Amino acid sequence: MIPNIQTCTRCIMDTTAQDIVFDDQGVCNYCTAFLEKKAKHIALSDDERESRLVRLVDMVKATGRKKRYDCIIGLSGGVDSSWTLVRAVQLGLRPLAVHMDSGWNSELAQNNIANLVRSLDVDLYTHVIDWPEIRGLMEAFFASDVIDVEVLYDNAMLAVNYQQAAKHGLKHILAGTNIATEGVDIPKGWNWHKADKRNIVGISRAFGGPKLKTFPSISTMGLAKHILIDRIHWISFLDYLDYRKSEALEVLQRDFGYKPYLHKHYESVFTRFYQGYLHPNKFGVDKRKPHLSSLVMSNEMTRDEALKQASGIAYPSEKDMEADRQYFIKKMGWSEEKFAEYIARPERPHTDYPSEAAFYEKLLKLYRRLNLKMGRLIWN
Repeated sequence: MIPNIQTCTRCIMDTTAQDIVFDDQGVCNYCTAFLEKKAKHIALSDDERESRLVRLVDMVKATGRKKRYDCIIGLSGGVDSSWTLVRAVQLGLRPLAVHMDSGWNSELAQNNIANLVRSLDVDLYTHVIDWPEIRGLMEAFFASDVIDVEVLYDNAMLAVNYQQAAKHGLKHILAGTNIATEGVDIPKGWNWHKADKRNIVGISRAFGGPKLKTFPSISTMGLAKHILIDRIHWISFLDYLDYRKSEALEVLQRDFGYKPYLHKHYESVFTRFYQGYLHPNKFGVDKRKPHLSSLVMSNEMTRDEALKQASGIAYPSEKDMEADRQYFIKKMGWSEEKFAEYIARPERPHTDYPSEAAFYEKLLKLYRRLNLKMGRLIWN
């Protein structure tokens, strides 16, 4: 345990999250908010949950009638999205699986995806981002010293899913986003608004990056159009199930030859390195804490088990971590000196650059005030 760091007595969130507060028992606001979300969205009786799921499935089937597919499922190769695909097919849905390849897929993720779509006999659409363009955008983001380099991947992923839904006239995107494994919020300042196209363009322009030519992107207004005009619903599908990650993983391994990853979102080599090395070494944050805290609060693991998993480096060994570091340097075409300089520079906020985040927040408040139903637009 790091000296002078206070850790929640119920989950493993700590004072590295700047807005954390504790009650008299040392319980933090993060896991308290988790329980409030759980009570509101997923703490249902078996009958209520089944009824809710049946209504959703019937609605997806009805809106997709006479179409080749009835929904889109974004497939990263992680447990959450993989289980979403499996259960959707088992429930009689006809999804188009959509995968966004940013050039950093692990071989393990590619094998997991291939095994799933073959076994389930579903069509897979893979959008491969032009490597020189995404590399140039990443260079600009690294030069900017903002924390959320993965805004690039997440924005493109959002864009591709909505584009495919619109192309096929579909009204539902079933996502692996869920409360059970990610209901403990990512602390403010650890990530950024995922539909902030203006931030992407502004950072690229500020540091001599490329213009967006082939890169799929989406703005706040583009997102609003898909939701309000095209009436495409982003559904956190696993919240409709009694989702237990450990049980889902067991079935995936047994029936689909699925191979697990060390931590959440590690199906991408870059995400693994970004969260496991760059986050702690440059920005002083550790996303294992909210991810594992979600599993603690979902009773998927004990607090002691979570503390153990979150201790030390986020890799099986120093050798594995160094292998990823060398792979990153080689793939980006960096020198050791450039890498060291990047790590040593201080963080700069996304708001140092053009952004539409404030507009998004205003639009979101208006949307909620109108009391319209919508899926979760932001995930971590």
